[in-house]
Amino acid sequence: MALGFICILFAGAAAFFALKYFSLKRSLGEILDQLPALVSEDTNLLLTLSSGDKKLRLLASRLNAQLRELKRLRRSYQSGDRELKEAVTNISHDLRTPLTAMSGYIELLKKEEKSQAADRYLKQIENRVEAMKRLTEELFSYSLAASSGEEMTLEPVDLRAALEESVAGIYGALVERGIEPEIYLPDERPIKNLNREALARVFGNILGNALKYSSGDLVIRMDENGCTEFSNTAENIGEVDVGKLFDRFFSVEAARNSTGLGLAISKALVEQMGGKISASLSGGTLTIRTEWRG
Repeated sequence: MALGFICILFAGAAAFFALKYFSLKRSLGEILDQLPALVSEDTNLLLTLSSGDKKLRLLASRLNAQLRELKRLRRSYQSGDRELKEAVTNISHDLRTPLTAMSGYIELLKKEEKSQAADRYLKQIENRVEAMKRLTEELFSYSLAASSGEEMTLEPVDLRAALEESVAGIYGALVERGIEPEIYLPDERPIKNLNREALARVFGNILGNALKYSSGDLVIRMDENGCTEFSNTAENIGEVDVGKLFDRFFSVEAARNSTGLGLAISKALVEQMGGKISASLSGGTLTIRTEWRG
C-alpha cells in the first residue's frame, strides 16, 4: 500500500512538472513570437503572457521596460532627424536666391574692364559661388530623397537604355579626364519597375563618383537581371573609406569638388525603389553594385 502511495506521489509530481514545463515552453514561445515585431515596428503594444509564473512575468516586465525605452529613443531620434532634414531643406532653399543673385552680378562684372589681378580674383569668387550652388542643390536633393514620405511612382524601365543615357551624359567629362569606359551590356534588355528620374539620378551619381575617384579607368557591367557594377582603380580609397561611402557628408579628401552627398542620395533612392546598393574594395579596385528586385 505504501508503495502504491509513493507511485501515486511520483505520478502526481511528474504530471505537475510536465504541466510546468509545457507552460514555460508555451510562455517562452509567446515571447519569441512577439518580441521581433515589437522591436522592429513602431507600436505601443507590449509583451503579453498567458502564464502566471512569477519569474516569467518578471522577465516580461523587464523586457517591456526596455521596449518602452527603445521606443522613446526611436521617437526622439525620428523627431530630431525629421527636424534636421526640414532645416536642411529650408536652408538650402533660402540660399538659392542670394547665390543666383551673386552669379548674376559676377556675369555683369566679367563684362567690365578690370586689371589682371581683379580678373583672377573674380574667377576665384566665381568658382567658390559655383561650389556653394552645387552644395546647396545636393543638400536640397538629399533632404528630399531621405525624407520623402510618399511612395515613388514606379513604371517599367529599360535598365540598359537608362544606363546608356547616363553614360552618354557624362562621357565627355570622363574622356576629358582620360577615362575611356569599358562597358559590357547584356543582349537582352532587363525591365524593372522603377522610377525613371530616380534611376537616372542614381546612375549619374555613381558615374560622378567614378569621375572623382578613378585613377584613370572605369569598367561598367550589367547582367541579364539588371544588376550593374561600376568598377575603377581608386588609389586614394581604403577599406575604412569604402564603409563610409554612403554616409551623408562623408568625402575622401582627394575627391574633386565633392559634397559627400552624391552616394548618400543614391542609397536613399535605391532603397525607396526596393533595391540594394553596396560598395567593395579588392586589389585597389572600387566596385559599386546596384541590384533590383523582381
